[in-house]
Amino acid sequence: MFDAEFEKRADEIIARYPQPRGAVMPLLYLLQEREGWVTLEGEEWIAGKLGLAPSYVHGVTTFYTMYRTSECGKYLLQLCTTVSCMLRGCDNVLEHIKQRLGIEEGETTPDGRFTLVTVECLGSCGTAPVMQVNDDYYEDLDIERVDALLDALAQDRPVPFPPGPGPQRVMVG
Repeated sequence: MFDAEFEKRADEIIARYPQPRGAVMPLLYLLQEREGWVTLEGEEWIAGKLGLAPSYVHGVTTFYTMYRTSECGKYLLQLCTTVSCMLRGCDNVLEHIKQRLGIEEGETTPDGRFTLVTVECLGSCGTAPVMQVNDDYYEDLDIERVDALLDALAQDRPVPFPPGPGPQRVMVG
């Protein structure tokens, strides 16, 4: 199903884990990196490679929002709509993005550039509202920052402000 280089990378990942099921998430990410999303065939391949039931791999895929289970645009816009983001204006940001891109939640722009979804809690409540674009967090969003972000992404230019750090682990004691 995959070329030798992909198989080699998968085998290197599997070798890191004493229990094969520990490699499920990294293999899903590797698959998504290659294909753009996680296909059912890819899940079956992972299950076969690790000696697991395909339903187990599918359960992992669908539990986590970081795995895409359908094709999406070049830029996946995941806007957090949980309480902290809602209190800081994510509803206005969402409506603005929908109007600007001419799409609804769950849709992709006709040019295939943007897919918009809403998600529950990206874990960055102190910098709400927050949106994850592919693997990067953009925080403290307002209409002006969203426009700057979308303008840059539309032209594949660097965003004029750096992505934020996203959720941080706090060490106590």
